[in-house]
Amino acid sequence: MIDKDRPARVLAGLQAFYQAVPAATAPSDGGAEAALALFHDVASTVPAYQAFLREHGLDPATIRAVDDFTRVPLLDKDNYQRRYALPELCRGGRLDACDMVAVSSGSSGTPTVWPRSVLDERLVATRFEQVFHDSFRADERRTLAVICFALGSWVGGMYTAACCRHLAAKGYAITVATPGNDVEEILRVVGELGPHFDQVVLLGYPPFVKNVVDAGRGRGVDWARYGIRLVLAGEVFSEEWRDLVGRRAGMNEPCHDSASLYGTADAGVLGNETPLSIRVRRFLASDPGAARELFGDSRLPTLVQYDPVTRYFETHEGTLLFTGDNGVPLVRYHIADEGGIVTYDRMLEFCRKHGFDPVAGPGTADQRRGAPALPFVYVFGRSLFTVSFFGANIYPENVTVGLERPEVGDRVTGKFVLMVDEDEDRDRHLSVVVELAPGERDDPDFVPVVAASIRTELLRLNSEFAHYVPAAYQTPAVELRETGDPEFFPPGVKHRYTR
Repeated sequence: MIDKDRPARVLAGLQAFYQAVPAATAPSDGGAEAALALFHDVASTVPAYQAFLREHGLDPATIRAVDDFTRVPLLDKDNYQRRYALPELCRGGRLDACDMVAVSSGSSGTPTVWPRSVLDERLVATRFEQVFHDSFRADERRTLAVICFALGSWVGGMYTAACCRHLAAKGYAITVATPGNDVEEILRVVGELGPHFDQVVLLGYPPFVKNVVDAGRGRGVDWARYGIRLVLAGEVFSEEWRDLVGRRAGMNEPCHDSASLYGTADAGVLGNETPLSIRVRRFLASDPGAARELFGDSRLPTLVQYDPVTRYFETHEGTLLFTGDNGVPLVRYHIADEGGIVTYDRMLEFCRKHGFDPVAGPGTADQRRGAPALPFVYVFGRSLFTVSFFGANIYPENVTVGLERPEVGDRVTGKFVLMVDEDEDRDRHLSVVVELAPGERDDPDFVPVVAASIRTELLRLNSEFAHYVPAAYQTPAVELRETGDPEFFPPGVKHRYTR
């Protein structure tokens, strides 16, 4: 039977979004209560979740207060999404209530289908609004948004384009172009349309966006004339990377010129960088000791703010859970990303204890615009992307910084493959295969420069590496490969940094 009430729900939901004040003023309290209410709604409307709770012997009526919420069993892809038919995961068992599907990248397994409706896009569009309003001032500037994510069924491109169009419909002077991950078409679009706008926003994965900027520089593109801004997602990057790409793209306000999103096909965007979170992260990047104290790790994670009313985070054994509404609503969903949460007040207190106040100083008015009183979530990613060497966990994020030092960064793309090799005597050695920038060729004299730069940053950032790995083994074996090498860096394939 056709859902005849759906048009009225959609109209009311979109009207509420278009009339809402900018995201920066959204309330930050009530997250636990909203998660509890969503639990009861899902338990009464979603067939798969009803069956799941019965299997776990949980009566939803016993979950009455926020403190009871921790008794609700965790969901993940294996115990929930892959066990039930797709319609049963939706409210009323109706897949036709969702008008699009997104597919996960499959980086840790088989790609997964996630249905959603246009109303689900509102929550994610609010996160984009926070970036475009607070960081880029798109309410005051004519903006060309260039979608550099792959188009098609994967979540990045189509979802991002839809959210940007919602902002345009809300009144922002945003025009959307969708060249996808085609460097030639991106450069053509920017060159032809860019002069008609006050700023051009490139939205894509960090390594690919850097490739676009580098390709343009190689052809004499004056990026600064376009007022370039960046929206990034999918990978952790360093503040050195932000500075390097910022210089090449003619950007001079690192806390306002770019923003990273913490997103997933499972539920869209969960959080986003703000000027405040970037200021905090840049401070922590300059003080590895403070970063280790706060995060309990030598790595510098992605650090974003989130609205707990729409995406409620919890932690479980050093990993993240979230509760949020979507085409497939998820309650205490174990995303398996390593990370944690920090309240707004605790983050400011911690920074001030270490001699840094992220909401004081010059430009205070601008800082208030980009400093919402929202909690923080930090994300390392998943441990399957590490290698172990002499008992030390070595993370791609540590190596990345070594490739962004001034003596190296201009000659490499930033992509690499980290491995531990074993020689004939069964001795283990750290190995890094590095992709050279376009036009660069293998240079034996450059190899020790790259190796020394990686070693320097590993010693600075990774205390396990510094203390566990004998000095004779601390310098990695570096191999240089040309751009697009088919064995290690095949074009068009999602890159993996470890083997």
